[in-house]
Order: sequence, then C-alpha cells, then structure tokens
Amino acid sequence: MSGEALGAKEESLDAVVLERLAAEIVEVRRECKIDIALVVGGGNIWRGMTGASGGMDRAQSDYMGMLGTVINALAFQDALERLGQPTRVMTAIGMAQVAEPYIRRRAVRHLEKGRVVIFAAGTGNPFFTTDTAAALRAVEIEADVVLKGTHSGIDGVYTADPRTIPDATLLEDVTFLDVLSNELAVMDSAAIAVCKDNNTPIVVFDVMTPGNFRAVVEGASIGTLVR
Repeated sequence: MSGEALGAKEESLDAVVLERLAAEIVEVRRECKIDIALVVGGGNIWRGMTGASGGMDRAQSDYMGMLGTVINALAFQDALERLGQPTRVMTAIGMAQVAEPYIRRRAVRHLEKGRVVIFAAGTGNPFFTTDTAAALRAVEIEADVVLKGTHSGIDGVYTADPRTIPDATLLEDVTFLDVLSNELAVMDSAAIAVCKDNNTPIVVFDVMTPGNFRAVVEGASIGTLVR
C-alpha cells in the first residue's frame, strides 16, 4: 500500500483514511477467510529519493524512509487492533521495543493464527524500494498474489501517465515481460523480476475507492493484472 495514500504533506497521517482502510482489511479477512500480510510505504513521511535529489547521502536518506514505513505500520496496527483484529508488526531493522524482527517462519505462523502481519522497514537495505520488499515478502510467505494499492486516481497500469496524457489507455492484463521491456509504471524492475521468477501475479488497483479491495479479492476485473 502506498504510504502517500495515508496522508498529504500537511498531515502525514489522515485518521479517517487510515480507519476506513483498516475497516476494509478487517472485513475482507473475516468474511472472505483469507490471510493478509500488509506492506506500507513511507512516502507520506519521507521518500529516500527526495533526500538524495537534495544532496543528501542516498543510503542515509533511504534509512530515513524505512523508519517512515515503521511509523505507518504502527499506525495501521493500532487502527486494526481497535477493530479487534490481532496483528504483528515485523521490521527488517531491529527495534525490539516496538516490533518483532522479521523471521519468515514466525511470520507464517502469525498468519496461521489469524493475525494480520505488517512488514515494515522495507528490506532493511538502502537502494531498494518498498515495492521490492513487498515482492520479496510475498514470495517468502508463499502468497497467492501481490495487491498493489495505488492512490491519486490511478486505477491500474496505463500506456502513459493518465494525469498528464488524457488519452493514455488502461491495460487490463499484461505480462511481466511487457512491463520490463516497455518500462511500464507498475513496480520497480527488481520487484517485477522477483515476482516473474516466482510466478507471483500482481494486481494494481485504486485502493482509495471504497469496496475495491474486497472486489479484487473476490475476483472482480478491476485495475491491471500482471502475470
């Protein structure tokens, strides 16, 4: 899930948006009887590339971005647990006072016990995006699919940016090779390569439209399927 979906620069965390998304996750998990692991970006707080473009050391800036994802993960944990949904936050950077360290077997066990697992701090390494972290974690826990929730009215993968090119076409079904060869804006190339090598499909959809998350889980043709 895009971190920028959770708030604007003036308000890093929008409580109304956070609570609505948490309510959808809880409803879908319970009624559709599926296991859910969540990866949240940190763009509403800090983006590594933002600092790097301003002259900051890229690695340092990326670590700051990872800490931003932990803040979002803890906020999601609070919102979910206030709705009665047990959760665990697992981080790729050790911070035992606030979250568990990421251990694959433990993450799978949490899912088996009905908990929503929230993966934070990316991969724990600079120069890798949250997209790559989501792809890696999905493969590690043997997830059936990666659901990439977008915002700002982008409801899938287009031939060009629909915000600047009005006649851009929505692509409903594309291959991993198409994404890589045509440099389509889905996820970064490292994340796409991980999913391609492990046959893990990706669905890109607008998470800000109420009901979209449930519709995607139930198999509705929404957004773009990458496989």
